[in-house]
Amino acid sequence: MGFFRIFKPIVLPLKRRRDIFRLLRAVRKPDVKIVVGASDIFDKGWVPTDMEFLNLLKEGDWKNYFKPDMISTILAEHVWEHLTPEQGELAAKHCFKYLKHGGHLRIAIPDGNHPKPEYIEHVRVGGTGPGAYDHKVLYTYKTLTAMLQRVGFEVKLLEYFDENGRFHETPWKTEDGFIHRSKYHDKRNAGGELNYTSLIADAVKP
Repeated sequence: MGFFRIFKPIVLPLKRRRDIFRLLRAVRKPDVKIVVGASDIFDKGWVPTDMEFLNLLKEGDWKNYFKPDMISTILAEHVWEHLTPEQGELAAKHCFKYLKHGGHLRIAIPDGNHPKPEYIEHVRVGGTGPGAYDHKVLYTYKTLTAMLQRVGFEVKLLEYFDENGRFHETPWKTEDGFIHRSKYHDKRNAGGELNYTSLIADAVKP
């Protein structure tokens, strides 16, 4: 711990430079797939980004790396709940602008219609779960769909609960964006009980 504290000012800039270099190298390829708010969690073939150099709300950051209609896929797992509704719509507009036609933003967020009270307590604005102190909004499939459609996206819902607590799912491919907090990939759902799922959607640029 002492070693890391001493060298932290050096290590973190080195890591940031490494991530930026990785992104600059990736944008030369025809198939650009990025993870926003990655926290250094990403699969092979994907490029992680963090707000230190790609702030979703700053178009200048997007312009630093991309041209409009350039990105194939954007993956965002539990990011949008940390933005206000206005910020979330602005971030979605930036994603729409820089995605290719036919490309998609795969977004996963806490599900405001989840029927378990303990889940809602965990993820609500100011809730008890990790990071919930910074949550700004709790979406349902209707409010998320409406926001993404206002930006111009076509929305395909992949996993969500409706107002009656009924779970809906559409088969989705992990290679199009792996979501850890989902029906089949979250260990808390072992045994078939849906203790922790996300509202998951593909927002497709026509």
